[in-house]
Amino acid sequence: MKIGIVGLPNVGKSTLFQALTKKQVDTSNYPFATIDPNVGVVSVPDERLDKLAALSHSKKVVPAIIEFVDIAGLVKGAAAGEGLGNKFLTHIREVDAVCHIIRAFENENIVHVSGKPNPLSDLETIKTELALKDLETISKAKGKSHGEAKSGKKEAVELMQNLESLEKKLETPSTLGALSESEKKTVDLFQLLSFKPALHIFNTSSKNNLALPNLPNAISLDIGQENDISAMSEEERKELGLESGLPALIHATYELLGLMTFFTTGEDESRAWTIPAGSTAKRAGRAIHSDFEEKFIRADIIFWGKLLEAGSWAKARDLGWLRSEGKEYIVKDGDVIEFKI
Repeated sequence: MKIGIVGLPNVGKSTLFQALTKKQVDTSNYPFATIDPNVGVVSVPDERLDKLAALSHSKKVVPAIIEFVDIAGLVKGAAAGEGLGNKFLTHIREVDAVCHIIRAFENENIVHVSGKPNPLSDLETIKTELALKDLETISKAKGKSHGEAKSGKKEAVELMQNLESLEKKLETPSTLGALSESEKKTVDLFQLLSFKPALHIFNTSSKNNLALPNLPNAISLDIGQENDISAMSEEERKELGLESGLPALIHATYELLGLMTFFTTGEDESRAWTIPAGSTAKRAGRAIHSDFEEKFIRADIIFWGKLLEAGSWAKARDLGWLRSEGKEYIVKDGDVIEFKI
């Protein structure tokens, strides 16, 4: 799972990336301090995994992970190549979802690319540039598909209809609307940018905050403070009574992409596995190894809290709390699974 951190220059992208990954990156106060994307792997905080590992006395604990990509700042005109536009837009194509960082405070000591921050206007700048690039992609695709569609070839006609429908939606990028399954396939085929799942992060401060627009999938974070907190030890955080908002951000990306977690646990290892919500036990097996999907017979399953309550697999079995499920069982977030192959 790869999340692209995007936004205008100097809105807190690299600072957030640094707080998440604890990697030192250039956070200089000028546009395009980040040119090539910084990439970092972040563990997903999950107390359930820690408790299961303690129960099993596991030698190894492996959390789920998310890959965050800090992408160079975008400016007005990026779709036409302004600033680092083409490079920026190429990097966004490679991520599963985008995390829009929107500066929501005034500070004359921090440069803003257009003079003064305006959360809604700044976000519209980014969405407009993404839409313009997508419209360019669609125009080229329509040109290549025109001949086959005109000849009446079914697949080409459907593709042309989808391209025209998506083109119409992009004329008002702030209200793209829902997509049909057929349109989703076209979006994936051409890696269209505007339709990627999006999380909105308002970068706030201790003072001079701006009014926030009402946006879906939105979180407010004091990114500067988060970076300070991430550099502290656990003892220092507790002493100062500080709690990070980053776990909520990480979990929000899971919800955004429709993902969930199941666990395996034992003396050798306790591990969190990421799968799409609504997955079958057979699909969950594939997350561990492709052979599991083919050789799947059944799985012993128990909810993580019940396993902790029982105190051990053996006790849970004696209590009748373990369920033997087949390949079509729908896995639930928090299930602990022992596969039988």
